[in-house]
Amino acid sequence: MKAIGSFCVLLVLLVASGCRSLNQPIAPTGDRSAATGGTVAGLVSTDDGKTALTGRKVTATNAATKAHFDATTATNGGYTLTVPAGHYTIDVELRSGERLAKRPEPTDVGAGDLDSGRDFVITR
Repeated sequence: MKAIGSFCVLLVLLVASGCRSLNQPIAPTGDRSAATGGTVAGLVSTDDGKTALTGRKVTATNAATKAHFDATTATNGGYTLTVPAGHYTIDVELRSGERLAKRPEPTDVGAGDLDSGRDFVITR
């Protein structure tokens, strides 16, 4: 009986030590050449980047095909778009009385790319 108790304690410790790493992002380790698209990411904010804007629609438009890819900003103002490889313009919805103080330049997204830092700053 003592052996079963020791085994259970050991099993619980092993499971607990393995679970603590589950709250971390997983970096891609696969072959990037097999990817057909990439990711565009950024933040939407106001007050010179100090206040995140939640629930804003961000659209990436492929310059060649005119295909649209949409995302909605999260509580931290962040957005992520997974798009096929290509050249994109990125826009954010504006509400009455708003204008863009900062917008990202058009971007080329290649297979397996992560194009982050495509941030918008909105003024009112």
